[in-house]
Amino acid sequence: MAILEIKGVCKQFGTLRALEGVDISVEQNTFHGLIGPNGSGKSTLLKAIAGDHYADEGTVIFDGIDITERSPEFRAKNGLNLKFQITSIFPELSTYDNILLSIQSMQSVWSLITSKGKDSLNDKIMETLKQFKLADRAETLAGELSHGLQQWLEIAMAVIRKPKLLLLDEPTGGMSPEERRATGELLLPIKNYTTLVIVEHDLEWIKDICDNLTVLDQGKVLEDGSVKKIESSERVKEVYTTRV
Repeated sequence: MAILEIKGVCKQFGTLRALEGVDISVEQNTFHGLIGPNGSGKSTLLKAIAGDHYADEGTVIFDGIDITERSPEFRAKNGLNLKFQITSIFPELSTYDNILLSIQSMQSVWSLITSKGKDSLNDKIMETLKQFKLADRAETLAGELSHGLQQWLEIAMAVIRKPKLLLLDEPTGGMSPEERRATGELLLPIKNYTTLVIVEHDLEWIKDICDNLTVLDQGKVLEDGSVKKIESSERVKEVYTTRV
């Protein structure tokens, strides 16, 4: 079942046609990667999905709802979250309080508290911090965390909301090889309840974690399908040889 359907999406900035007739279907509870050379339209597409800007043409269907012209707030309220490459944590607050603020921005904190019966809000926060290897830094100011840990914190802030769809823009950007590997391991368990759409330049990392890939080139879908299909595509190899 597709949780996200992008149909004929176009986006233009002045004379630049950033997206041209993009069609993508993302299945529920899968990890779907968006790859392509620099300037191919990956981040532009993420923003069109999240409502950071609107498609000029085409439709975006999320969980059966046409959200093409819906506000970012409507999309977030209905379970669609976006994490940009640049972190947007609160550096002057503790790691714990960053997670708490993320929950408090939801419409119903009470539903989260009571969803696990006897579990308290504190238990839920600590469980999430532990999941992302941040429990021993719960009282550390977020601004004092390493770049990699700040990235994990921001992902945790999104994950605790239990979004139906989480968009990640270069989640391993600036990380060491070990941090990138660990990030993949941390993300895999959330597939049980969340679908991920990921923009990433590290091709080996994204091939390891994703079920399906879409390759964009000059604003158009060049290839779409399983990781195996993309790896064997001569068209994809040519683009990465000539335009990366």
